[in-house]
Amino acid sequence: MEFLNGLQPAHDLTYNDVFMVPRRSAVTSRFDVDLAAPDGTGTTIPLVVANMTAVSGRRMAETIARRGGVAIIPQDIPLDVVARTVARVKAAHTIFDTPVTVDPAMTVGEALSLLPKRAHGAAVVVQDGKPLGLFTERDGSEVDRFAQVHEVMTSDVTTVEAGLEPQEYFDLLAGSHLAVAPVVEGGDLVGVVTRKGALRSTIYTPAVDAEDRLVVGAAVGINGDVRAKTASLLAAGVDVLVVDTAHGHQHKMLDALPLVRTARDEHATATGHRVPVAAGNVVSAEGVEDLVAAGADIVKVGVGPGAMCTTRMMTGVGRPQFSAVLECAEAARGLGASVWADGGVRYPRDVALALAAGAASVMIGSWFAGTHESPGDLRTDADGRAYKESFGMASSRAVANRTRDAAGFERARMALFEEGISSSRMYLDPERPGVEDLVDAITAGVRSSFTYAGARTVQEFGDRAVIGLQSAAGYDEGRPLHRSW
Repeated sequence: MEFLNGLQPAHDLTYNDVFMVPRRSAVTSRFDVDLAAPDGTGTTIPLVVANMTAVSGRRMAETIARRGGVAIIPQDIPLDVVARTVARVKAAHTIFDTPVTVDPAMTVGEALSLLPKRAHGAAVVVQDGKPLGLFTERDGSEVDRFAQVHEVMTSDVTTVEAGLEPQEYFDLLAGSHLAVAPVVEGGDLVGVVTRKGALRSTIYTPAVDAEDRLVVGAAVGINGDVRAKTASLLAAGVDVLVVDTAHGHQHKMLDALPLVRTARDEHATATGHRVPVAAGNVVSAEGVEDLVAAGADIVKVGVGPGAMCTTRMMTGVGRPQFSAVLECAEAARGLGASVWADGGVRYPRDVALALAAGAASVMIGSWFAGTHESPGDLRTDADGRAYKESFGMASSRAVANRTRDAAGFERARMALFEEGISSSRMYLDPERPGVEDLVDAITAGVRSSFTYAGARTVQEFGDRAVIGLQSAAGYDEGRPLHRSW
């Protein structure tokens, strides 16, 4: 990356402070762009779902992996729950959506509560493994909540056979004017397919492991028996390990990383599968150098830019994210390592600018919290707008969960020093209510950025991007107007 006209900034920069200048380009189509992340994770788009309990769970993990990214299961989740989550992600189909299934005798009220768990908005009524019908919100409209599903379901259901190509599924659904259909194999339900899902399967390549199963990562903290926890996560089948703490440039992290690395190397020797280790967070070249020396393959960059984070306001600590990524990426490159830009993205442009600064992937948290696939329950406000609750991982809510096994006195002491927002409403965008809708918007913008730079890969983009500095007025000028002036 180079600055326009060789001008070096006199101060650190946020994403809002910069813009990208178009260059002469031979890349004429977005589909000539390869978005695979050059960080050894095997992802085919440079997106990582942050290890936040309000964001990253089983549904999020399988959905994002199906489109080429990876989700990191938070460190606060009990290891047995993580193992079950990983197993279910690994069992998920790489093309079909995992269906929401209901029993014919389930009440309409119960079934309606399950529909928001998936963006396709339908539940398959199943008996003895075979689909009997479909249940949607329209089927339950103005129906007694204690009525049973079989009384109101749509029983005239078109099913499709497993084994077809994505375009064939799209043509079948479009020809029948259907948005969603159960997929069967030998008459048994194996998934559901939507028109959008079939179309996306021709655009995205799933992120899969050596056995063609969806990838999933998990985080481990720096306290307790780090090596044993790491070994348990590796035994569960995680594909990426994230050693995570708010202040990554500390002795406890530098002590923990070799333990993680040792467990990872033992696992690699036994299985032949080398799992990359990410660690963070830091914002300086020195931090990158120390973490890589201690055993990190990937360094997470970002202190304070996240939507749920109050670190900068509480402590004055942090750094504007664009400059942090730029410096850390350069340091990592010289050591043969990679960085993830963690936090601070609000629009697709921010993702593109993080990659221009040298990030191999971009980690997203709160932006993805307001989607059907995040773990929280869907709620509505007084105006009928749908939202989910999000919270920071240093907030009182998260700390209470993380310290649930501590003595009452010790928990009370730790509660005095919490940071982060404990409850924030992340509204679902009616136009983009699912995480795949957001991924579509992000990758469309990023692919276009690559064509403007004349780059076909993430690495080329980081080399060719030309970045200029702008005022707040310059940033505002680039915002679209939704009404006349």
